Amino acid sequence: MPSLPGCQTSGREMNSREAFQAQRSQLVGLLVSGSLEGFESILDWLLSWEVLSWEEYEGLRLLGQPLSQVARRLLDTIWNKGSWGCQKFFAAVQQAQADSQSPEQHDSWDLHSGHPARDLLNHRPAIVRKLYSHVEDVLAVARERGFISQYECDEIRLPIFTASQRARRLLDLATVKTNGLAAFLLQHLQESPALLSLPFEAAECQKYISKLRATVSAQSRSLSTYDGAETLRLEDIYTENILELRMEVGMVGARKKSPATLGLEELFSTQGHLNEDADTVLVVGEAGSGKSTLLQRLHLLWATGQDFQEFLFVFPFSCRQLQCVAKPLSVRTLLFEHCCWPDVGQQVVFEFLLDHPDRVLLTFDGFDEFRFKFTDQERHCSPTDPTSVQTLLFNLLQGNLLKNARKVLTSRPDAVSACLRKYVRTECHLRGFSEEGIELYLRKCHQDPDVADHLIQLLRATSVLHGLCHLPVFSWMVSKCHQELLLQNEGSPKTTTDMYLLILQHFLLHASPPDAISHGLGPGLLQGKLPSLLHLGHLAFWGLGSCCYVFSAQQLQMAQVDAEDISLGFLVRAQGVVPGSAATLEFLHITFQCFFAAFYLVLCADVPTASLRHLFKCHRASSSQLTRLLPALCVQSPRTKEGSVTALLQKAEPHNLQITAAFLAGLLSREHLDLLAECQVSEKALLRRQTCARWCLARSLRKHFHCIPPAVPGEAKSMHAMPGFVWLIRSLYEMQEERLAREAVRGLDVEHLKLTFCGVGPAECAALAFVLQHVQRPLALQLDYNSVGDIGVEQLRPCLGVCKALYLRDNNISDRGICKLIEHALHYGQLQKLALFNNKLTDGCTHSMAKLLECKQNFLALRLGNNHITAAGAQVLAQGLRSNASLQFLGFWGNTVGDKGAQALAEALGDHQSLRWLSLVGNNIGSMGARALAQMLEKNMALEELCLEENHLCDEGVCSLAEGLKRNSSLKVLNFCLCQVLARARPHCQTAWVQTPAPLLQLFLPGLVPPLPRVSVGVTVAVLRGCSPTTMSPTGVQKPSCRPLKATTPSWKFGSEATLSHQRKSRGSATGTPDSCFDVSGSMFIYLFVSKSGFGPWKLDYARG
Repeated sequence: MPSLPGCQTSGREMNSREAFQAQRSQLVGLLVSGSLEGFESILDWLLSWEVLSWEEYEGLRLLGQPLSQVARRLLDTIWNKGSWGCQKFFAAVQQAQADSQSPEQHDSWDLHSGHPARDLLNHRPAIVRKLYSHVEDVLAVARERGFISQYECDEIRLPIFTASQRARRLLDLATVKTNGLAAFLLQHLQESPALLSLPFEAAECQKYISKLRATVSAQSRSLSTYDGAETLRLEDIYTENILELRMEVGMVGARKKSPATLGLEELFSTQGHLNEDADTVLVVGEAGSGKSTLLQRLHLLWATGQDFQEFLFVFPFSCRQLQCVAKPLSVRTLLFEHCCWPDVGQQVVFEFLLDHPDRVLLTFDGFDEFRFKFTDQERHCSPTDPTSVQTLLFNLLQGNLLKNARKVLTSRPDAVSACLRKYVRTECHLRGFSEEGIELYLRKCHQDPDVADHLIQLLRATSVLHGLCHLPVFSWMVSKCHQELLLQNEGSPKTTTDMYLLILQHFLLHASPPDAISHGLGPGLLQGKLPSLLHLGHLAFWGLGSCCYVFSAQQLQMAQVDAEDISLGFLVRAQGVVPGSAATLEFLHITFQCFFAAFYLVLCADVPTASLRHLFKCHRASSSQLTRLLPALCVQSPRTKEGSVTALLQKAEPHNLQITAAFLAGLLSREHLDLLAECQVSEKALLRRQTCARWCLARSLRKHFHCIPPAVPGEAKSMHAMPGFVWLIRSLYEMQEERLAREAVRGLDVEHLKLTFCGVGPAECAALAFVLQHVQRPLALQLDYNSVGDIGVEQLRPCLGVCKALYLRDNNISDRGICKLIEHALHYGQLQKLALFNNKLTDGCTHSMAKLLECKQNFLALRLGNNHITAAGAQVLAQGLRSNASLQFLGFWGNTVGDKGAQALAEALGDHQSLRWLSLVGNNIGSMGARALAQMLEKNMALEELCLEENHLCDEGVCSLAEGLKRNSSLKVLNFCLCQVLARARPHCQTAWVQTPAPLLQLFLPGLVPPLPRVSVGVTVAVLRGCSPTTMSPTGVQKPSCRPLKATTPSWKFGSEATLSHQRKSRGSATGTPDSCFDVSGSMFIYLFVSKSGFGPWKLDYARG
């Protein structure tokens, strides 16, 4: 607060009143020139000294009055108090000025005074300073204990109030309430530990934080609808998405369970770090998956004090807004000019930010809409020197600027390069709504439960529409168009294009006279608004080609977009606009921009049909032999005209082109072609564009099929598809032509189709099933590491007839989805293998599994590893095994079947004639389960591999298995690694090794050295000092029985290797004691791979125990 000359002379009692009157104009200027915080601080001191009565104070804090008017009323009140009042006023000004520089917080009060309301007034300045930093916590406790109502909480939390203003309003309420709130506040504040706060010299930071919280809260509290007439509170409508933590596949220490599902509050958790030194959390998700809303929720939780309070400063940015900044920026100008400007002490605030970066969070939304590609080639480390916006952003993400400040970056997956991922601390995938999430969202959108019930029933009855709704943007469309969906008689939407045409109808009817509502989206309605739609389409297409997603008034004028076009509601005020800057508009969502771009390409007469080939990246090659043979530098191809359709298509981002291509294919489908043709559009032109789109799709797919490498001898021919292939399939699906789909897959001659890490969700599953159902020969479909979910599993139903194997690892599938899958699979004879590990299966799905085994006598492999199946589920599954005579592979690793489950499985498999491989790794199996498995080994003469690592077999269990092994004639691999085996069991295993009639080639057991044949064999020994027991496999051989273990082989750089001679090896082979063979010292665990009949390379790993 500015200083006042009269304050120095106000102590002279005889002149205080005269000085007060003489400086009245200066006093008014003083009170209104600073922030409202300074004025209210003066009121705090006047109240605590009883200069102002409570009634006078209440009259001065009425909302809506100009500050200058309130200041004059305060001066009038003080003048009437006489010289004493004037002296106290000057003292209050001095205290407020001192508080802004170095506020003291050492004041205390007597909890047993008997006058808590009076104590609140007497200690008001100190209580405000102590309370403001955690008002939300105090409000929550007071509400929980019944001291205040929810209405009173909401009144205090109004976004127009800063944190200190909320603290004062809570104190005001406590002063007039007689239910013990005042005593509670005094006791709570006295007993509360000192919270982490700013240093005393950074009072400017306190004021800035209050302003920043108020700004962020105002920006994130509400969701505006398209017409601006309705505003929804984010808290009322927000629904949690599935947020999964990404782990590197095969990385050391990787989780054995399915990917962790996080709540938003766990975004900065300590698990799943890809790079400990990085500061950036990456959230990836498909267009419409809710990334922006997720960040908006994060901002609101921080601004209202509900979460993320470890950060004092949160700066939200939009990448589509940042890329419009042409002038160079420094860190300071980025934070202050493009987010929130400090009213006072800019230098102090900025220095504090630099000194305490760990208290800062920056969020960057929509990196996929940032036209600059990430690079780490240009280094910039000065926070005060300006540079280009892309260099500034890239160095912030790398940590060259504001190191240790947390950053959250959202993007579509395709826009994230390997170079960027090097600087990512944690990567999370936003998968969209679960089935429960869809229902919860619709119920939040519709207060009438009947409407919500009808919508939910419609979705359950229409699996394709249900699959689309896992993306929140489609759930929003369904909610917005609920009347059209519930009343239409022509069937529900099947494709993405259908949904966007439905929302187009909704918007156009909303902007039309009431008598047009009954006609729906007919030619008349579309034709009447066609000029406006083409204007919007021109703007959308130009924006895609220019990587522009926020439009200025000049750009709108260039595209001939006027107020009538804007009134349709598809363009809304851009979010994240810097206060004071010119208003800009953006499309409701990037997918709407792509839809209007496709609409323009289909209906605009000025668009050459041949240019559409660039949309599918399959333009015709030049016919000139010289152009094809000579380098491009020698023979230049014809230049593309700047600003032409072809030029814009060549410059657009690939992921936006893919969405646009799918919309274009849908608009040119037979179902919608008649509608467009009736809008006075040339039917011949539409047919030419339809033919072009078909040719492009067929040619692009043929290019994919021609790239399939020949099959490796002895293996099935396989194809690993890329995300671009998935979008071609989606475009085929949008056209909804069975003949075209049948022709498209005619060249797909593979037995194994891999689509791992391709972002396959329910909508993509529907498209895949639509196309793959026409393949000529059965194939294995691998969809590991995607977002299939329960809804996507149901979409795969049409292609189950051609799937001989289905791999669905890491797809967030629960019992509901698997039970539906098996229900349909029972009707098809082709499906023989099912891999479902790393999902969310429980005992609830085992009845369906048992029925599958019982009914399908050609079923070969069932892998259920790393789920949540217990002994009860294993017992149910055992019933199906008793009736099955075909199963060869059963994977149960990483569950919790225990002894009872192992016993049930062993009893069912005793007489099984086909099972060759059984994995029960990590199932809490003890000695009782081992005895049951030993009895199974005595009877079962088909099993070749048994994996029991990471159990609790102990000596008794191992001895039982050794005895069973003596009577077994089929087992080739037995693995006990990471089990608690002591020396007493090892002789039994050695004896079993010698006496078993089985062709046992591999035995994995800690400390076991069986008798070795006296042959000349080179042995590689690795002595690893100070390492934990680990497992080793034969050199160059991966153990097929084991999933990736939690503890894998330590790096060789910590040990030493030596090749032992044949003589030294043979001397030790007689006794089998490790110390007689090798010069080692100390207690050692030996994990030994031995080949009983083969003389290949043996690898022994000595790891210190």
